[in-house]
Formats: sequence, structure tokens, C-alpha cells
Amino acid sequence: SGPLGTIEKELYHPRVRIKIEDNNVVVDSILPRRRDAAMTGTIAAHIRNMIKGVTKGYTYRLRIVYAHFPMKVTVKGDTVVIENFLGERAPRYAKILPGVKVEVKGEEVIVSGIDKEKVGQTAANIELATRVRGFDIRKFQDGIYIVSKGE
Repeated sequence: SGPLGTIEKELYHPRVRIKIEDNNVVVDSILPRRRDAAMTGTIAAHIRNMIKGVTKGYTYRLRIVYAHFPMKVTVKGDTVVIENFLGERAPRYAKILPGVKVEVKGEEVIVSGIDKEKVGQTAANIELATRVRGFDIRKFQDGIYIVSKGE
């Protein structure tokens, strides 16, 4: 836990030890095999991401791009509603995962939260909802695209 909130995640591997020594988290493997060393690095990276998330947080910025039809993007509860995408009558929806905040400011969508995985997945859900199908994507470049990740 940190100034922005608390993240809990169960990280377990039979040959990886996680200890707290002198206010530091130490991750080491019991056997020096390549696969165990890789898992040690993965668990350490997850812990680093969790620490960074509760101290600084994560923000993804997406840009709304349209040339043909002006698109209307709104947030309703745990869903992003995209209306008039390529002139379609039916709105498109993107799911917002719990613990993630989504703001729409003009032509920019800001996705923020403390869990890197959930923030990234929510941004991907929004980008995927505006995928162009059935048209030449070189001509129809309308959509919502991730322009910056992380910080």
C-alpha cells in the first residue's frame, strides 16, 4: 500500500522466495535454473510495477481521431460509449475494469489507476472497440489510439 491506494496480488511459485529484509523486498530462486531465474525476474517486475502503481500511478493517453464522421465518446458507469463511429447507428462499448478512472477531455481520453495491468487492459479495450472492420484501414483511419503509456 502507498499514498494512492492498496494493491493485493497473489504471487506464488514453488522455487521462488519473496522476503522483506530491512524495508526492502528480496526475490530470489532456490535453484539456479534458467526457468526459475526467469520466474524470479517476472515476480520481481510485478512487485516493482505494484510499488510504482501505489506511489506514482499509471496513466495512458488516447487520442480520438476522425476524418469522416465526428465521434462522440462518453463514460457511463463502468463503460465507455462510442457513438457515431464511422456513421454507425449502433453505439460501440468498451469495458472499464474496476479501480480504473477514465476521463474524456475534448479529443483526448485519459485512463489512469494504480494497477498497471488493469489500466493497460482498459486502454486496449477502448482502442479495440474502435477497430475498423470491412473498410480499407489505409483510407479509414478513424478510431481511438493509444499515444502514450505509463507515467
